[in-house]
Amino acid sequence: MASFSVLPQQPIPFISHSHSQFWNSGHCGLATQQAISFCNKRKKPIQAVAESAAISANGTAASVADMSFSSSPSLLPLFKEPTSPQNTPASELEPADPDFYKIGYVRRVRAYGIEFREGPDGFGVFASKDVEPLRRARVIMEIPLELMLTISQNLPWMFFPDIVPLGHPIFDIINSTNAETDWDLRLACLLLYAIDCKDNFWKLYCDFLPSADECTSLLLATEEDLLELQDENLASTMRTQQNRALEFWEKNWYSSVPLKIKRLACEPERFIWAVSMAQSRCINMQMRIGALVQDANMLVPYADMLNHSVQPNCFFHWRFKDRMLEVMINAGQRIKKGDEMTINYMRGQKNNFFMQRYGFSSAVNPWDVIQFSGSARIHLDSFLSVFSISGLSEEYYHNNRLSNDGDGFVDGAVLAAARTLPTWSDGDVPPVPSIERKAVKELQEECQLMLAQYPTTAQEDQKILDSMPEARRTIEAAIKYRLHRKLFIEKVIQALDIYQEQILF
Repeated sequence: MASFSVLPQQPIPFISHSHSQFWNSGHCGLATQQAISFCNKRKKPIQAVAESAAISANGTAASVADMSFSSSPSLLPLFKEPTSPQNTPASELEPADPDFYKIGYVRRVRAYGIEFREGPDGFGVFASKDVEPLRRARVIMEIPLELMLTISQNLPWMFFPDIVPLGHPIFDIINSTNAETDWDLRLACLLLYAIDCKDNFWKLYCDFLPSADECTSLLLATEEDLLELQDENLASTMRTQQNRALEFWEKNWYSSVPLKIKRLACEPERFIWAVSMAQSRCINMQMRIGALVQDANMLVPYADMLNHSVQPNCFFHWRFKDRMLEVMINAGQRIKKGDEMTINYMRGQKNNFFMQRYGFSSAVNPWDVIQFSGSARIHLDSFLSVFSISGLSEEYYHNNRLSNDGDGFVDGAVLAAARTLPTWSDGDVPPVPSIERKAVKELQEECQLMLAQYPTTAQEDQKILDSMPEARRTIEAAIKYRLHRKLFIEKVIQALDIYQEQILF
């Protein structure tokens, strides 16, 4: 891996807006250089990874100790020649084209054995080679804090890196937000300001963010799109969110606002787009800077391209000693070339939440819910036994060792059915077959009534999607949301059929 010289060491500030606190981390200062190279073709298959800024082995930039005593090393036998770096789990994966990351910063992103390209669910991160399972987690990406946009979740507002100059009116706008609820508005303001700053990393990285036309967030949806949801509660929530963002823009981007603020979002659509980026790409983490532990909302470049899965193969880890966010493969995880690298955005959330914040839904979300109103109940232990489901309610999983089902019927939707179906359990009391059949029939009838309330069927929704390949992303996401809801209900009906057929009488 190539090495290059870095700037002299400087104290690195982790700052509130008052610029009153400085933390000397022992690493390179926040400095930018002229951009080396940059790929602005967002949808071109790109192999990841770049070199991190490290102290050069040829002596062009030495550590503090080396610079102090390099004149007479023989007089100090305790100071030995630096040893060659040890191999790490990450170094076992080959780095790829570094041009994707060379944007002229002292510390750069490093990634191993992955590539960024278009996938079935949009732009994502994929394995560029097979990865054998290890007993420990393996690093595939390292992103330095200097390239992120972070803002503390609690007062006083603290930013890192400090791109907001003292007295700039953007801080007054951020400071006017509600501390409890407006985290996305604050992050949106910070993102717009970073994109506007000369030579800022995010001015370049913005080319990799989806445009308003490519974004699936319902904040950008029209009234027609919201009606396609066939979910009035979700549509009403999104109208409220849209009005909230619009009112904030009107309050702070009025006609006489200074030009340096007005140019950040001349039109409300620009600000609403920034809010959608903040909501859909934000990572909420607790990070440690020296002795300071801070809960923060973070926009993390490159890591924000990882898509969601309820069975992820990767996770995030904060490496506090050098202020890096690591993306790591789960211990014991086997990865095949071409597999998508995924994380779990939020555990235990229903489809309407994912749709509201991220603009997507899933037909196999194990946490989705159906609200039954009848009195029918089925025997819980018998239902779990039929589908080889093990674990407690919050940890249900399909036990493949107990399953004779070769067609893969059990998925996240069946796990969700086990959680959402009305059940009973009374110690060792066995179920009565006739009562179980009656309960199954009543629950299926209630599911059929739910499906009948929709103006379209799942088959009709699929035909609509197939007939409009060039549809707006928001209307496509809305139709998929209602389709996934119907497929989930149909899956519950099928599971109840299998249950009453296989239950031991």
